[in-house]
Amino acid sequence: MNDIRAIFYDLDGTLRESQPSSNLIFCQQAQALGLALSAQACREILRWEHAHFAESPALRADRAEFQDDSSAFWVRYSERKLIALGLAPQQAQEFAAPLSAAMRKHYKPTDIIIEDVIPTLARLRQEGYLLGILSNRFEPYEEYLQKRGLLPYFDVVVHAGEVGLRKPNPQPFAHLLQKAGALPQNALYIGDNYFADVRGATGAGMWAALYDPTGIFEAPDCPALQSHTQIFDLLNGRQQWLGNER
Repeated sequence: MNDIRAIFYDLDGTLRESQPSSNLIFCQQAQALGLALSAQACREILRWEHAHFAESPALRADRAEFQDDSSAFWVRYSERKLIALGLAPQQAQEFAAPLSAAMRKHYKPTDIIIEDVIPTLARLRQEGYLLGILSNRFEPYEEYLQKRGLLPYFDVVVHAGEVGLRKPNPQPFAHLLQKAGALPQNALYIGDNYFADVRGATGAGMWAALYDPTGIFEAPDCPALQSHTQIFDLLNGRQQWLGNER
């Protein structure tokens, strides 16, 4: 792995997270409304959630239909998620609005920078890697990074709005590489969404690793990190790259 010169990160779900998770509260509130959801179903739905937010056709259709009506957008999302959890479409439609309202009332997460992020970034900078960050956010977020103590670690910061396209489209990754002055074969991208981050990065010719501390994705065809410090095992050849060859 001596060819890796640049390491790029996703933001949401990778460097920062919301606690408790929205999925936990969603399932709790669904159960409070009388829906019988198993713990296994609530765990497995996370893969659907990642696929949905990786610019799925359903997500794009909902954005186009509801545009600035965020309330209606999240009602539709609740309906889609309940169907994915196994509810009949009619039942999902019936429960979608009250469940979305319950989420607005009860979901009050805390914003957390994952514990080993800053020590990992500091060591990577010390070892001379070029560091960058690419998020699917459509608005600049440097001010947020500054407030959370992350901005000084990054040489380049990119939001998807700069190219008008979101991951997994390869264009945001190409823009990131151009802005950083890095070659794809010398760059590694790390994110928590296999569908958006891993497929997007490899589609742009980069190396990719999945940050998956709870094992949402079983046997992915890329390196899977349970902690951020495991990046050093990859870089030093102590963890295999699995199907991520070039």
